[in-house]
Amino acid sequence: MRRRTGLLFAAPALVLFGVFVLYPMVTAFSYAFFTWQGTTRGTFAGVANFHALFTKAPFTTDLPRALLHNVLFFLGTMAFQNTIGLTVAMLLHSRPRTRRMLQTLYAMPYLVSPIVIGYLWTLLLSPTFGPVNTLLTRIGLESWALPWLGDPKTALWVVILVSVWQWIGFPVLLYGAALGGVPEELSEAARVDGASHRQTFFRIVLPLLVPAIGTVSVLTFIFAMEAFALPYAFGGSTGNPAGATDFVSLLFYRTAFDSGAPEAIGTSSALATLLFVIIFGGAFAATAVLRRQERRITG
Repeated sequence: MRRRTGLLFAAPALVLFGVFVLYPMVTAFSYAFFTWQGTTRGTFAGVANFHALFTKAPFTTDLPRALLHNVLFFLGTMAFQNTIGLTVAMLLHSRPRTRRMLQTLYAMPYLVSPIVIGYLWTLLLSPTFGPVNTLLTRIGLESWALPWLGDPKTALWVVILVSVWQWIGFPVLLYGAALGGVPEELSEAARVDGASHRQTFFRIVLPLLVPAIGTVSVLTFIFAMEAFALPYAFGGSTGNPAGATDFVSLLFYRTAFDSGAPEAIGTSSALATLLFVIIFGGAFAATAVLRRQERRITG
């Protein structure tokens, strides 16, 4: 009886998931295996659409470049977001009176849409009227007043750092909750035995944070590989300047809606399927490794 009641309450969510997530996903997967003339489906094509992604222009140049940017975006956000988020969480953990207020302040940016964040920072970093370059010039750092989004050398870094700024509240909250679950007696016992604060952190606290680190890492990987709104706000659908902020999701958008090719539905569906396989495979492998690490620590 209890099981039936649980299924009854879960049924609306399952129906919505099936209609708006599962069905479009299966449909897109099936579209990748057919030829297309506009919106008219043709004959079964096998893996021809996937083969086109690796043999035909512009995919032979755009796909490797976009995938590389996704990987660099993940590595950059992972390095800064994890490090800064854990540091901030440690500092807030030692300040119980102001912890909740500061956690809320750090979490506020990710409540705003990434597309709004992107356009806001585009204005702030404008080389003509942006306050960032104006401030740098006034304090004597004219050499730092760069066209941040107009230079291929800095554009991707801007996307990474703005993403870290927006989403830093998530690891702060997650690590804060994980630190709250670390028994204080373990740290006290280590300090009584003569361990320094550094040794206590790396030998006791950090291993107990592995589940939280794993969760942040996997979710950051998924977010980085499917990122669209923030790169689109900064560089448009072509990943300006000169493709420096091009991502796989932008390539999918161009293929499906901007290319005008008669086979656009087939190739874009193949690209979406490829991206899903990369995300699912990477997340599955990372989860397996992290669970093995957790068992080794707890065992």
